[in-house]
Amino acid sequence: EELVALADTIKILNDDDALDLFKKTLPGAASSSFMQMSSGAATTRARALDILAKARQQAPRGQGASLDLLVLTLIGKKALNQGGFQKVIKMVDDMIGVLKKEQEDDDGKREYCSTQFDHSDDKKKALERTLEEHDNAIATGKEAISTLTEEIAALEKGIKDLDKAVIEATEQRKAENVEYKELMQSDAAAKDLLHFAKNRLNKFYNPKLHKAAPKTELTEGERISVNMGGTPPPTDAPGGIAGTGIAALVQISEHRQSELREAPAPPPDTWDAYAKKGEESTGVIAMIDLLVKDLDKEMTEAETEEKHAQVEYERIMSESAEKRSADSKLLTEKGSTKADTEAELQAHQEGKEAATKEHMATMKYIQSLHTECDWLVQYYDVRKEAREGEVDSLQKAKAVLSGADFSLLEKASTGFLQRRS
Repeated sequence: EELVALADTIKILNDDDALDLFKKTLPGAASSSFMQMSSGAATTRARALDILAKARQQAPRGQGASLDLLVLTLIGKKALNQGGFQKVIKMVDDMIGVLKKEQEDDDGKREYCSTQFDHSDDKKKALERTLEEHDNAIATGKEAISTLTEEIAALEKGIKDLDKAVIEATEQRKAENVEYKELMQSDAAAKDLLHFAKNRLNKFYNPKLHKAAPKTELTEGERISVNMGGTPPPTDAPGGIAGTGIAALVQISEHRQSELREAPAPPPDTWDAYAKKGEESTGVIAMIDLLVKDLDKEMTEAETEEKHAQVEYERIMSESAEKRSADSKLLTEKGSTKADTEAELQAHQEGKEAATKEHMATMKYIQSLHTECDWLVQYYDVRKEAREGEVDSLQKAKAVLSGADFSLLEKASTGFLQRRS
């Protein structure tokens, strides 16, 4: 409002009618020269104030303090004195320098913000990729550890089952071997007993085929004693089945033994004299031979089965040993792989934790950048345009004030020469 009042006042005073009135009412050429000088300086100041007022109106809120100070200096009484505008002009130059420095600072700050935003955004994206890689690696590691744990448990169970099967197979093989040996001993004893019985029959029915029992071998002392008329040492009674000297796992009954020891019963008194029955004896001997043959067959089959069972058992033991060795080696490898995978998983978890902290710090820094730079970036063009307009206004005001000083000096010189004349 003050600037408008001053402008209106200057307009009134510069009116042609007002100037004519001042010439008539104010005395002398000095007054005329003074009025001309005062009117010229006031007009210049008014023009400069008008320029500054427009610049002040266009300046953003809070950025017109320097213009206000310049206007206050320009409307002071000293501003109309000779050389008074020089102070204002210096202030204008200083203000232009400050505005240019502020613009340079804004340019540098804008470049800094842009660079930091780009760098931080690249870092954020790299960290997000790293976090994604860690997440994928952690998921893969956990799945691998779960699979390895199941495989290790299956291998351990397989080895235990294999050991159990080997023990059971060994016990079964031992039992089969014991059964085989018992069968062979029993069959051998049965054969010996049948041969003994056949020989006993031959002694009666076929004396030529009878085989006498081997004589007891006397020791040298016993032979000397016998040769000198002594009595031979008593012979031990044969043991075993029915006194045959044949031992078996199963003994026949005492009744059967007594029957075998008894001689053939004499014929009844009403019968004729006892006679040998050749055909019946031949049939009995043939039956004994058939039984011996059956025993031989059974022993042969048992021996074949035993050999086959032993070969099969050895094959199973060999394969079991190889499988156990391979499973144990695989178990060790999987245990080592699991340990390595767990170490890698822990490394990825620690890496994720570190990357998460760094990502949070980066996001916090980006937030601080937004706090620091968003206002500048948003209003950069507005501030730059306002400064350019202010600088332009100041330069125009400076040009007006510089021209005013020159005209004042020229008018002052002319008035002085007129007074001297």
